[in-house]
Amino acid sequence: MSAPATLTALDAGGSNRDTADESHTPTLPLLTRVSYGVFAFVLQKVLLKPLSYLNVVHRERFSSTWTTKPDLVKTYPIRKNLPIRIFFPASYTGSKTGVKPTIPAAAEDEHTKLPLLFTIHGGGFVIGSPPDNDEWNHTFASQHGFLVIGLNYAKAPGSAFPNALHDLEALITCVLADTSLPIDKDRIAIAGWSAGGNLTLTVSQLPTILPHIRAIIPLYPVTNFITPVSTKIRTRRYKPSLSGFRGSATDYLSPLADMFHWAYLPAGMPSHNPLMNPAFATRDMLPRNVFIIGCELDMLGHEDWELACRLAGRRVPSEEELLGREEVGELGMGEVEVDGDERFGFEEVVRLDAGEGEGGVVGRYRWLLVPDAVHGFDMDIGVMVRDEKVMEELREKTRKVQGIIGEWLLSGPLKVQDGEAA
Repeated sequence: MSAPATLTALDAGGSNRDTADESHTPTLPLLTRVSYGVFAFVLQKVLLKPLSYLNVVHRERFSSTWTTKPDLVKTYPIRKNLPIRIFFPASYTGSKTGVKPTIPAAAEDEHTKLPLLFTIHGGGFVIGSPPDNDEWNHTFASQHGFLVIGLNYAKAPGSAFPNALHDLEALITCVLADTSLPIDKDRIAIAGWSAGGNLTLTVSQLPTILPHIRAIIPLYPVTNFITPVSTKIRTRRYKPSLSGFRGSATDYLSPLADMFHWAYLPAGMPSHNPLMNPAFATRDMLPRNVFIIGCELDMLGHEDWELACRLAGRRVPSEEELLGREEVGELGMGEVEVDGDERFGFEEVVRLDAGEGEGGVVGRYRWLLVPDAVHGFDMDIGVMVRDEKVMEELREKTRKVQGIIGEWLLSGPLKVQDGEAA
């Protein structure tokens, strides 16, 4: 078994692999670095921060119908500037009063313990914030009976790799030590989107985190910073017959990708470090239950497919094999599973120990490719799509994917058998 990844080795430029012949992250020309830095500043401070602030103020002060707000926003002294957002199931009482608990009373009764799903927002490591996932977190908590906690991390380029991992490690550790929260510590999973999917795959490798996590669900994660953007955009499927935003002949991430990479990755780092590029993580570095979800109309989809196949012990597709299918699904159906087509979904249950006989340690590795879906399909992307029928289609896909994730967790990695988690 490989040694667990550590931030100590990572801070020193180390890796879990022999780095004698491996590549390193490049040093870009000064003018490029300056232009990327200005671009990142404008995105963070001039455009998105004021809009985000106004949106939150509007919801909190003027909207009586804001039903997806967290039940609790909490900070820990170790990361005072990184509040977490906590969601209880709508049906949860935690006491005999019938009122949703105000912590710490919730954790006093062992019968109130809940499975926990940490979530990590996306945004290219540069933008985004936990409120981006409020609706998803609120819905999942109530539909599946989970305590859902939206985590936070400082953004690049001001806080580049591996600082986000330090932040997440600190917050997860605080949550797990917080006796006021009703956590079933045998039933914990992490999910994350895009850059947050990368962080899901990487923070779960840390020796302080790995023993606590039963499953991870990276949704359309970036897994490989080595493959050039020019290669990634030709491995995905394009469907002009969809028209509108989804039918575009270009990938909307591609103009931003190189800037995001520069912002997050310090020059001179070993490129094959699995804490940076989880494409190089092996089974024993990760939790033993991994469910990777990709989007058919996404430049990151192929690398997600490759990683899912590699972990499952399947043949890894070459870059010449296009992601997905040429056909277009029927609008309004909310299709998320394509029967009988393993390009769109499979699950392998793999024996991980060397023992004899039945039982033993098994790993579950699942792949789901959401057809006709763009990167971020399950977020609020109406301003880009500008078509209410398409948005309703994407919302239906989101609901179905949430259901699939919840069913997979509760029937497998987090299933309770004879009073204990499976």
